[in-house]
Amino acid sequence: MKANKPDVLYVRMLGGFSVQYNGKLIAGGSKATDSQFTDLLQILIHSRDGVTRDKLEELLFYERDISNVHHALQSVIYNSKKKLEKAGLPKVQYIVQKKGVFFWTDEIPMEVDADLFLNTIENAKKKEDIHEKQELYLDACYLYTGEFLPGQSSVIWAAQEARRYKEIFCQCVETTAELLRNTQDYFHMRELGLYASKVDPLADWEVITMEALACLNRYEDARQLYESTVDYYLNEQGLRPSKKLMQQFGRLGDQMQYKHAALDMIQGELGSTDTDLPGGYLCTYPVFQGIYQMVKRMLERGGQSVYLMLCTVVDSKGNPMKEGEVLTQLSARLIDAVHSTIRRGDAMTRYGKGQCLVLLVNTTRENCTVIQRRINAKFIIGRQRTGVEYHVSSVIWAPPVK
Repeated sequence: MKANKPDVLYVRMLGGFSVQYNGKLIAGGSKATDSQFTDLLQILIHSRDGVTRDKLEELLFYERDISNVHHALQSVIYNSKKKLEKAGLPKVQYIVQKKGVFFWTDEIPMEVDADLFLNTIENAKKKEDIHEKQELYLDACYLYTGEFLPGQSSVIWAAQEARRYKEIFCQCVETTAELLRNTQDYFHMRELGLYASKVDPLADWEVITMEALACLNRYEDARQLYESTVDYYLNEQGLRPSKKLMQQFGRLGDQMQYKHAALDMIQGELGSTDTDLPGGYLCTYPVFQGIYQMVKRMLERGGQSVYLMLCTVVDSKGNPMKEGEVLTQLSARLIDAVHSTIRRGDAMTRYGKGQCLVLLVNTTRENCTVIQRRINAKFIIGRQRTGVEYHVSSVIWAPPVK
């Protein structure tokens, strides 16, 4: 939404809040304003059918102990009118009252990004031409620039609307992706996935980007996106990769085709990232998962004892640490301690904040305890009060269920 028409009030409610008129910021944005003035504008501009006096008083003063609420509301409205007039808006009745219901004036032309977003979707639904429909749906996706009134997430009405707009955005993205898939417009499909991941993070929109990259035969880019996404979810947010994300990676593997090559060349490529450095094999979670599944299958032949170990950074009271710069430093030290302690034939991966998983192959339970002591010796420095908590489980092969 471009605020370039004169004498039009432009209101942003998605991804932030601002009110502009003729290039001047009236409220929101970086402008320091009275919170009740801002709250009043948000409520009245968004509530096109009006708000009753009781409801408006409840929304504005619900957490305050005010003896005369009617007088307080009149004061807020009076001061708001003065602010708006001083800001350069036309001298009209900004806030209209009809039979106990308050409305925002219709005398000033206004464009609200949230309304434009919904209207564009409705227009897209009415189109019969596939390309016109696709273009409008794409426009609608890009009109959603973030959560509805993110600064009001603790306010009930705003939080409810935020959920509603997000659900509509998700449906819009899914519909748009399907249209792009049908027209084989994988370039715009990729762009859509990237944008959706940016404005609605941690919602697995990366699957759309991965699919588009695969359809463009950019398999390596798709694989790298998957690994970086899983790494971000685990290490930055402490979240496990979703089933939806992992299923998309499985489909990606089925699609990948490599050009005909000699075996020695293929073998060279497979081992190109291997080194002669000591220590265990530090890999991404998806790779670790593949190794785990392979090792578990190998146990069918017997003769090996394999253990899975989870290492977690804990505070002085033995509780897992969750946030903070200290945890970031300790996490890096834990990875170094584990990596330099385990054997080259063992695998490890980061697993959430302050955690790592270790696959110990062909070892015993007693050796697991020895390894833990060695990790502690490298991790704990001086009188350090933080430590590492260990959980160990034997990896057992189980026959597939028929």
